Amino acid sequence: MDVNDYGRQLRPDEIEAGAHRELVGGLWDELGALQLAFMKDRGLAPGHRLLDVGCGALRGGLHFIRYLDAGRYCGMDINASLLDAGRLELAAAGLAAKAPHLLVDDRFRFARFAMSFDFALAVSVFTHLPINFIIRCLVEIRGVLRPQARFYATFFEAPARAHVAPITHPRGGMVTFFDDDPYHYSREEIAWMAEAARMEVEYIGDWGHPRDQRMLAFACRR
Repeated sequence: MDVNDYGRQLRPDEIEAGAHRELVGGLWDELGALQLAFMKDRGLAPGHRLLDVGCGALRGGLHFIRYLDAGRYCGMDINASLLDAGRLELAAAGLAAKAPHLLVDDRFRFARFAMSFDFALAVSVFTHLPINFIIRCLVEIRGVLRPQARFYATFFEAPARAHVAPITHPRGGMVTFFDDDPYHYSREEIAWMAEAARMEVEYIGDWGHPRDQRMLAFACRR
């Protein structure tokens, strides 16, 4: 499926049948492993605390939970049924004892975890959000990042500001839009959002995503 339908709550029988793996965009094994490899390359160690924004059914979360020390993974998502599916995935993988923290929230209220983080990650989240929601996410995450922490987030890149024409991305063939889901943004627009949230942003770019999502690194402004 091309666009995540996060408004739909999966039924228990759909979860048992594995429908959640497609609801979050498929590529279950490939993208999960890619996320862990990327974050390890960026310095993620087992003792660090990681915040997974839009964690869904734990496509990446299973890999992180297995790698991190117990209690070091926190995942937040807007869809309660996807977190239910994630808990089943955890049990099936024998990882429930790693005690991840999972919360349902539709306003990025990361302070509910009552802890600070060394790293944060949002894969295929900004690709589905309009500007105001991205800024809200950045404002909220700024309050829970440790001084040297980094927040990595993916986006579909547009070549210029206010690029109103649809874009077909060469890798994966995804079509993105200026004012509809999935969204695309220029680097200048991303920089403006970071400035509005009082954060710094670094463009990382290609990190091997099979649908051509590009990577960003946000940090709290010093």
